Amino acid sequence: MKKSGKWLLDILLFLASLVFLSPVFIMLINSFKDRAELYENALALPSSFSFEYYKSAMEKMNFFTALGNSLYVTVVSVIIVIVLASMTAWMLVRTDNKLSKVIFFTFVATMLIPFQTLMMPLMQVMDWIRTNLHIPMLNTHEGLIYMNVGFTSSMAVFLYHGFIKSVPVALEEAATLDGCSKLGVFWRIVFPLLKNISVTIAILNVIALWNDYLLPSLTLSDKGLRTIPLSTFYFFGEFTIVWNQAMAGLTLTIIPVVIFYVFAQKYIIKGIAAGAVK
Repeated sequence: MKKSGKWLLDILLFLASLVFLSPVFIMLINSFKDRAELYENALALPSSFSFEYYKSAMEKMNFFTALGNSLYVTVVSVIIVIVLASMTAWMLVRTDNKLSKVIFFTFVATMLIPFQTLMMPLMQVMDWIRTNLHIPMLNTHEGLIYMNVGFTSSMAVFLYHGFIKSVPVALEEAATLDGCSKLGVFWRIVFPLLKNISVTIAILNVIALWNDYLLPSLTLSDKGLRTIPLSTFYFFGEFTIVWNQAMAGLTLTIIPVVIFYVFAQKYIIKGIAAGAVK
């Protein structure tokens, strides 16, 4: 009975994986077709595998410039989030008073606010800062990074907060007795123990920020500053859509984040599980 149940579960998981992977399969096979072949049967395999449309897509997207922009925005945003969120969560856990609890639950509460309700007021505030304080918050990568950090820090603080509770206070007290400073205790003792959750947060934020279209579209207007999701906009015209090039461009877009996920995936379950149960 148990064996038949296991087989049934395996079959259901296999069917579920096919459902989830089907959009990727459709995108991949159609990236090799010409427009006539694509419209004839979108689910059929291509008659030949040519990288002609990938070359056209890279030229139209200005791929390497967009790739560099996405790498810069994503990597810098994730590093800042990991540094600031880990330190914030550590202080909130170790200063267990009413104020720290209020601050923590404020972080948690902000996770419930949809970005769509904030985007227009946010753009107005950023424009006011640019006009009155002369700080370039719009149409700059640095302004986008600043906003990315603000929108992704709450989840990071929440995950770190749960994980840090598992770190023994005795380790920090021993380091303090040995003459270690407050920052030294964190960077030498606490932060190395946060490896799993740090990689988990990095994975979640890399996927979210790499694929983000809405915030960069509101923030960046110059073509030379556009990230990869914004550069795919070139394939979708007002009257026509170049589907084969669009599929090739979208395939190029997801390749870097898939490679990153494959190499870092072993940490994600450990990190989320450890942070959730503490």
